[in-house]
Amino acid sequence: MDNTQQPVNRLPCTPFELEFVQMMDDIDAMIDASKNPKQRKILINYRRHGLLEVAGRYEELLAPNMTVAEPCYRLFEGGNGMIIEGMEKVRAFYQMLAATNMLVMWTGKQKMAVSDWGFAGEAQFSQFVPGSLLGDNVFQSASNTDAATSQYEADAVYLVRRTLCFVWPYNQEGKMLGEHVYEDSESKVITKVDVKDVITAARATELLNPIIDKYGIPS
Repeated sequence: MDNTQQPVNRLPCTPFELEFVQMMDDIDAMIDASKNPKQRKILINYRRHGLLEVAGRYEELLAPNMTVAEPCYRLFEGGNGMIIEGMEKVRAFYQMLAATNMLVMWTGKQKMAVSDWGFAGEAQFSQFVPGSLLGDNVFQSASNTDAATSQYEADAVYLVRRTLCFVWPYNQEGKMLGEHVYEDSESKVITKVDVKDVITAARATELLNPIIDKYGIPS
């Protein structure tokens, strides 16, 4: 029996994987062009935060060198809102997303303005969502399995694409205070995808780990 471990392919193999690994290319360009140390630190924080989150390494983005002790997330989608206050609740939110296979998401082309207080922007977000969890509101259905609706196959996986506006405030030390996210509900498109095209949590980690440390930890 051959027990030789197969090498991990860390290069994108599908169109979705190519989109996935390029999600922060626009931010890389902004970082490289930035002449303001504080704003550059904020951009590096955001880039690292996003990649760690999707790679399943959320404990690292919640560390004291990146996020304040008591962050606040304000998430609005489908006419509903979710306010998550405090480190324990934010950590539990990430744990729930990981447990329900909802962490694999990525941005398309991002339009962003950064300042010393933080940044605001708009981007198309793409996310793989199990049909069993897919209701009108992705954030709410992640925390409430009763939100699933009969129009989606429970055992299938869907790609949800929608435009989100986001505002992330930072403190004077360049640490994230929280996330404010607002959905353009008219932009949402939901498409059933072949299981072979789905980026799993394990595959997301393989693809993102090599690029997370490009700029190191914000300092």
